[in-house]
Amino acid sequence: MLILSYITWDVTPELLNVGPFSVRWYGLLFAMAFIAGFKIMQWIYKRENKPERDVEQLVIYVIIGTVIGARLGHCLFYNPEYYLANPLEILMVWKGGLASHGTSIGIPIAIYLYTKKKKLSFLWQMDRVVIVTALGGSMIRLGNLFNSEIIGKAADVPWAFIFTRVDNIPRHPTQLYESIGYLILFLILFFIYKNKYKKLNDGFIFGLFLILLFTYRFFIEFFKENQSGFEAGMTFNMGQLLSIPFIILGIILIVLSLKKIKSNASTKVSK
Repeated sequence: MLILSYITWDVTPELLNVGPFSVRWYGLLFAMAFIAGFKIMQWIYKRENKPERDVEQLVIYVIIGTVIGARLGHCLFYNPEYYLANPLEILMVWKGGLASHGTSIGIPIAIYLYTKKKKLSFLWQMDRVVIVTALGGSMIRLGNLFNSEIIGKAADVPWAFIFTRVDNIPRHPTQLYESIGYLILFLILFFIYKNKYKKLNDGFIFGLFLILLFTYRFFIEFFKENQSGFEAGMTFNMGQLLSIPFIILGIILIVLSLKKIKSNASTKVSK
């Protein structure tokens, strides 16, 4: 008889306590994501002869877009009736509830405002921001693991986690699935940017990011527990339905980028 040995996850979400204050793993990883993103964007700006001081403003815009987008995404996508009836609770971010699909709307809006102010190409900027966004997503999903949240469905695989703060059922560690997937995505995008950025038209890396991230997210959702009660009985849950428009947008951006390459090539030949 085969006896499966599961991973018991009873880690506390708090890293340390100082009096009435506590530092949580989620907050630390969230901060580390922005610090790493800041350093990488500094390197990108220096490489492309852009003012490095502008990166500080860019990070502020991204932080604001991330927090507002993630919070509104959670409130309006997953529990709109409650939050529309209690609008002040939308502001209570410390109570938890952030949705990654919301950041996919909040960050581009913030970047659009930033590029308008700096008179930069929106797609040029998004091509570079999504590289660090993938890395940030990987680190934030590790934070979700420490919080024992966004858990997977019951599973009998050897690497299943028992989240003792939730129940004693072995489950898919979907936080790890996503974290590893997003880290790989970061490495792919960074490699493409480092070696091909002069040859690619604006929008290509952004489009590739949307296609790869949300296609992966779509399939990972099959292993997750539903985030809200209304998703029970749905063929595809809210996370999957929200992923589809982003995948389509990514395809459109890739097609437009490739068409522009062909158009530029034709123009050079005619000259």
